[in-house]
Amino acid sequence: MRIAMIGTGYVGLVSGACFSDFGHDVVCVDKDQRKIDLLHENVMPIYEPGLDALV
Repeated sequence: MRIAMIGTGYVGLVSGACFSDFGHDVVCVDKDQRKIDLLHENVMPIYEPGLDALV
């Protein structure tokens, strides 16, 4: 399944990472370019235990 997550905050990024871990094709978008830039640099814009291993 292809899923688009709007927002890369606590709900969107964590949900998107979990859906991806379940095998779905996930794209996350956010209006905050800083968050996107951090993700491209493999830096988590939020803290959630274990999230960095999924993303």
